[in-house]
Amino acid sequence: VQLQASGGGLVQAGGSLRLSCVASGRTFSHYAVAWFRQGPGKEREFVASIKFSWSVNYADSVKGRFTISRDDAENTVYLQMNSLKREDTAVYYCAGKLGSWSTILAEYEYWGHGTQVTVSS
Repeated sequence: VQLQASGGGLVQAGGSLRLSCVASGRTFSHYAVAWFRQGPGKEREFVASIKFSWSVNYADSVKGRFTISRDDAENTVYLQMNSLKREDTAVYYCAGKLGSWSTILAEYEYWGHGTQVTVSS
């Protein structure tokens, strides 16, 4: 499966952005999809993941601010990011794997190119 992330940009602290991850090539609904991010000088970290609408998981740092969702008819996973903080500045990547969701980067087989999110004060 091929993944394409988009929707990043420059936003002021407190603002919102919605990222999209569009998949092609395989039966999308079979895949769990996650968002990871990599900030300047930092390792790539887990942000959120989804398999079914009722099966989602978030990093503690984004709980209550970010919402992950999917539209299998459109082969798309979204990450709605509200109340953005400067520390959310990073390149955001979407990733896919068969089976249930995971927070572990190494378990994801498929990766899209990242999209830059920059939060200014």
